Amino acid sequence: MFYIGNRSLASSFIIVGFETFREIELFLFSLFLVMYLITIIAHLLIIGLVSIDKCLHKPMYLFLANFSVVEIGYVTATVPKMLDGLLTGDKEISCSACLLQFYCFFAFAATENCFLVVMGYDRYVAICQPLRYTILMAKRTTLILTIGAWTSGLMAAMTPTLWVASLSFCYPNQIDHFFCDYAPLLKLSCEDTSKGEFTFMVISWSMIWGCFSLTLVSYAFIIYSVLKIPSVEGQKKAFNTCASHLTVVSIFNGTGIFIYIRPNSTIRFTLDKVVSIFYSVVTPLMNPVIYCLRNKDVKKAVYKVSQGCGA
Repeated sequence: MFYIGNRSLASSFIIVGFETFREIELFLFSLFLVMYLITIIAHLLIIGLVSIDKCLHKPMYLFLANFSVVEIGYVTATVPKMLDGLLTGDKEISCSACLLQFYCFFAFAATENCFLVVMGYDRYVAICQPLRYTILMAKRTTLILTIGAWTSGLMAAMTPTLWVASLSFCYPNQIDHFFCDYAPLLKLSCEDTSKGEFTFMVISWSMIWGCFSLTLVSYAFIIYSVLKIPSVEGQKKAFNTCASHLTVVSIFNGTGIFIYIRPNSTIRFTLDKVVSIFYSVVTPLMNPVIYCLRNKDVKKAVYKVSQGCGA
């Protein structure tokens, strides 16, 4: 504990999490543990399939494999600490660990958003310019887009993290959330946070609305091209190709807009916890199913691997 004047400064935080009966905490631990393990296994399966099956060595699936890597980092940034708190009741976290969690969560979230844009562009080229696809999405272009998505996401979280690290936090040191999120941390600050809040708002708007808008532009061109296809069957096939990606984009950006692009006066931490569980635990679990359930190439790869293992 440190002191400035008459104020005591926190050197660690207590993550409040879900304030409920012990039996319910243990139930939540079991539920979230199962969901976390299934999420990790499902994304590792996607990464493994893309790595070993040459038929999946295409830009679309290479982006999907990177997306799975991001998802693993994204869900691992918050869930293990939440599980530890639910099981052991130890909800204390040091300032340095809290800042690391803060950075990892927002860095992986921003990177995921960037990959959604890249995957949207890939679908645009595949549907709107199919004859030029191999040229426009050559290996070099795919590599540049992949590195660009990773770099943009990891750098976007740097400024907010450095600013939060410069703040002093007062007692009571209780974070009214299940991880070190932006708004609950600001609530504990002893200082004027208006300038930093404006910076975070600009970055949030740029990252969330910017990426969402670019993806919508891609889909505007896709819809325009699909509607020009003469056969209904052709239109249906084209829309089915994009439906999974558009579903993920809508869910991810919808929850992000609700949580981070709104006035602080409208923040309700109890509701935020519920919404945060959805986008930090449930959505990463749903994404492999959404992307792979109706994908014939992935189904064929799973079948080939299962046949190989059984041989």
